[in-house]
Amino acid sequence: MSSALDRPRRNNLPSRAIIYMGEEEHNVSVKNISINGLLVQLNSNRDDVDIKYIFNHLLVSTMIDIYLPEMRLAGEVQIVRADMEGDHILLALEFRNMAFDIDERLNRRKAYRKNMSYVGKILLKGLYIEFTTVNVSLEGLMIQITEPIVVEEGTITRFEFKQIELEGEIKVIWVDADSKEETLIGLQYVNLEKNTLKVPRFVT
Repeated sequence: MSSALDRPRRNNLPSRAIIYMGEEEHNVSVKNISINGLLVQLNSNRDDVDIKYIFNHLLVSTMIDIYLPEMRLAGEVQIVRADMEGDHILLALEFRNMAFDIDERLNRRKAYRKNMSYVGKILLKGLYIEFTTVNVSLEGLMIQITEPIVVEEGTITRFEFKQIELEGEIKVIWVDADSKEETLIGLQYVNLEKNTLKVPRFVT
């Protein structure tokens, strides 16, 4: 028999947040939060954003992105329940892939960076080298190469993702090659010839 002790304690935490669902950003109010997740109220004046809109999205995916600016908390959550309370839609969300101590620089960036792991190729030193993404945004990405690479900041080159049809010119913003086993590179889009990337911007 379960008891109240079996459930994580939920604290009332009036706050605002933004969720990314159906390739759109929506404002929500946080009703309460626990170590496992949170309950939010969807705030929308649009007639087409109703419970049917929610269920249609759930048929595609139960995973959405969320950003709580006041708590510096961002990442992925899973919709585990959708209910109506009067005229309002309530969503119960469970944390899945969150940054609990998000870098303060997020608030100064122009776009939210989503943790995503995709394999692509980048042209460096005349050769296409395979990399794995660490995170991706609407303005650039951070990649990991499993070998030490020397490349100058400011270099403009080409990259491609066959998997998500994303390719074009990109600029090297910074390079971290301190490790003898890998290289981390921050990149900014210059000219995208193909772009099917769907991630939130989360600018407040």
